Amino acid sequence: MANENSKNPFIVGLIVLVSAIVVVHLAYVGYIIPSANAVLAVDGAAGARNFFVIIKDLEQEVCFIAMIWCSYFIISKSTALFNDRFLFKVDFLSDQDKNGEINLTEALNKLEESEFRDKPVFQTWITCIRRFIHTEDVQNASDAIQASVDSLAVRLEAENSMIRYLIWAIPSIGFIGTVRGIGQALAQADKALAGDISGMTDSLGVAFNSTLVALFISIILMFLLHQLQRLQDGLVVDTQAHCEKYLLRHLHRNKSQQVSA
Repeated sequence: MANENSKNPFIVGLIVLVSAIVVVHLAYVGYIIPSANAVLAVDGAAGARNFFVIIKDLEQEVCFIAMIWCSYFIISKSTALFNDRFLFKVDFLSDQDKNGEINLTEALNKLEESEFRDKPVFQTWITCIRRFIHTEDVQNASDAIQASVDSLAVRLEAENSMIRYLIWAIPSIGFIGTVRGIGQALAQADKALAGDISGMTDSLGVAFNSTLVALFISIILMFLLHQLQRLQDGLVVDTQAHCEKYLLRHLHRNKSQQVSA
């Protein structure tokens, strides 16, 4: 079951990528490229600043596909974090605490069987309770909380690696367009010397437009990534605070009742 769940995000990510390729390519073939050609046919060089002319080339198309794919990763992670916020308002052992001393083995089984067992805060509770059962020491359990949230922070950072790669790759794709455009422009230097600079102008347009679009997209995605990281940092802090507020209180009370008994 865990194996199946771990594959689902990968499969969904591939579906989103394929969908983005199809949708963006259809938009380019059916609307953007014809619109750009129509503008250039009517306005000539004066239409070089038209939006459709700026985004009409292959590199820009690839950048938009990467932007959609990267946005999917950011939005899906952010949505999951927002959906889990309610867990920080819940004491997972409040029903057992009313009966006096908590049966920690039973509590551990309850948490491990919960539908939320894969959530970070649940995993931290499970790790902490398991440590307390083995050591019967609250300090060891507290250390387990710290180790668990540190591990969570590292895991969240590692899971952002694909997002960071795409944000890095998009400007690189733009620079590929720059190199291609400059190469085409240099190849038409003889025509420019003969007085026909239209081909060189078009090629330089490819060079500069691809970089312009790529950098603009990367700025937007970098902002979204920083917002995601802010939410993830909040998750780490809230997970630790939740465990210290609720779980350690239960463990201290359980330990006190064991000593008094």
